[in-house]
Amino acid sequence: MTFERIAVLGAGSWGTALALAANRAGRSVTLWARDPKAAESIGRNRENSKLPNAKLDPGINVTSSLSDATRADALLLVVPAQSLRSVAQSAAARLKAGTPVIACSKGIERGTRKFMTDVIAETMPNAIPAILSGPGFADDVARGLPTAITLAAPEDILASDLARALGSATFRLYHSTDMRGVEIGGAAKNVLAIAAGIVSGRGLGASAAAALTTRGFAELVRFGRACGAQAETLMGLSGLGDLILTCSTAQSRNFTFGVNVGRGLPPDTIEKTTGLAEGFYTASVLVEMAKARKVDMPIASAVAGILSGQVSVDGAITTLLTRPFKAEA
Repeated sequence: MTFERIAVLGAGSWGTALALAANRAGRSVTLWARDPKAAESIGRNRENSKLPNAKLDPGINVTSSLSDATRADALLLVVPAQSLRSVAQSAAARLKAGTPVIACSKGIERGTRKFMTDVIAETMPNAIPAILSGPGFADDVARGLPTAITLAAPEDILASDLARALGSATFRLYHSTDMRGVEIGGAAKNVLAIAAGIVSGRGLGASAAAALTTRGFAELVRFGRACGAQAETLMGLSGLGDLILTCSTAQSRNFTFGVNVGRGLPPDTIEKTTGLAEGFYTASVLVEMAKARKVDMPIASAVAGILSGQVSVDGAITTLLTRPFKAEA
């Protein structure tokens, strides 16, 4: 099946980058912004202030009308995880039956403990939920720098068709049917990236950073297996690949958020200056879900404790370093 018309719901930096990527792949692209003034400004200037220096091709239609956007053959839902439900509900009534709706948010909904594809299935019964995730920064994708990520859908043929529709020489999409594995990697790595940032902000050194990333990945794998994810997915781009990227550079908002926490800034004030860090909202619900499945996630638990104010950074570090010795396996 071909998908000639692609709509991107969400005109943040990542949404804008994906619109540029879809346009580069030869699709007819509509970029939807919730705020009419923002849509008008982006459409007029062919530039988004959230992604400076990235010019929009004249062929990309920018709108604030959901009716216009939902006429597409496939939708990319690129809004914050905690806002996805409201946007999905607003778009649901206008959606054609059988339209793929691809979640591009990396998180778990608080309160319901639902992953993004579950929220889409619940709020958009006419849609076919899918998920796109992996190691890619908006600026890199917008500039056309080589990037490889994963797209998962319920059926392999659909996943393959969507990957071909969105992919290009510089935006390589690997397809999968393991939707749960892909979204677990994206959600969990954000929390672990905050931990890596805390290590950096506290000046604990490269050795500690390597240990944190490695043991954090072990937590991600344990949780993923408990949720039915495939090991190959967790070892791939949307799991290990995304974790490596976001735990190693200040270009990651979650890493930068953690750096500021490590330097002693109050977590609830950091986002005002650094922008959205999905891991801030995911940490507590990830730990709740891990406990419900009896999965040990000490690093994620430490992050959740720090962010909730239940434990200090130094206290969390001490707790992690004084855990009983055990075999690595």
